[in-house]
Amino acid sequence: MLIASKKMCDIQNLKVLLSGEFDMKDLGAAKKILGMEIFRDRTQKRLFLSQKDYIQKILVRFGMVDSKPISTPLSAKEKLSATKTIQTQADLDYMSKVPYSSVVGSLMYAMVCTRPDLAYAVSMVSRFLNQPHKEHWKATKRIFRYLKGTADVGLIYESSSDCPLAGYSDADYAADLDKRRSLTGYAYTLGSCLVSWKATLQPSVALSTTEAEYMALTEAAKEGIWLRGLISDLGINQEHADIYCDSLSAICLTKDQVHHDRTKHIDVRYHFIRSERRIKVHKISTLHNPADMFTKPVPKRKFDHCLDLLNVDCWR
Repeated sequence: MLIASKKMCDIQNLKVLLSGEFDMKDLGAAKKILGMEIFRDRTQKRLFLSQKDYIQKILVRFGMVDSKPISTPLSAKEKLSATKTIQTQADLDYMSKVPYSSVVGSLMYAMVCTRPDLAYAVSMVSRFLNQPHKEHWKATKRIFRYLKGTADVGLIYESSSDCPLAGYSDADYAADLDKRRSLTGYAYTLGSCLVSWKATLQPSVALSTTEAEYMALTEAAKEGIWLRGLISDLGINQEHADIYCDSLSAICLTKDQVHHDRTKHIDVRYHFIRSERRIKVHKISTLHNPADMFTKPVPKRKFDHCLDLLNVDCWR
């Protein structure tokens, strides 16, 4: 059980109350929980979350501990599909012995806890859980090779007097080669610290890049509203959450309620962002949009830049 407070006396008082009702053991300052290691530098007012031990365990478990490290989770040219390759009987026999679901599940746990850099790659390989091909398994092993060289990467949180909630949204039009659905990606920071991220296929087929970006903005807005309410409960009041998007046409669509032939078919559920006053949408350059790495495989230089923007790094 974790207890957090600005005042140590409040923590001690709560411990006394709990110990009066339950048998409990005081383990002191938290150092590890649910496979996540917690490092603190009180002098610099910094905190670091990592899963280095967990990553080492899954590397050993799945026989990748001696693999050659690589600099990105997926190749910038990687495009996986369920139908573009035909499996032979030998391929089927080989894949029947591969623990594909267990491997993807293990990677997914790291991704949702402390490794946003895996979000796009895990989203990609998890689409083929029902009938994975050898090329999907090869891509999954590449993710392990990336983890081999970045096991000590994690989330850095720093103290700040100003903690604005800011979101970043992006979409990749028709990214799914099988069903031609687009991909939504978003990330939220509180101050300079990453607190929420997601990479997922959109539920329906978008008919244009603008529509795909608009649908992604709506999903990001829903998350922003929830996060705004959460931090309000923690005593951080913010009039609205800012979302940054690199599509000017999608931003215009959030403000334009005129009926147009090219956008009249868009489901009404995506239009709530037009009247949602708790959200403000702003334009950002694609170069400085960290959500770009949640929607497509990007080159190493852009990938590292996105991680820098989100304060994802090694503990120093």
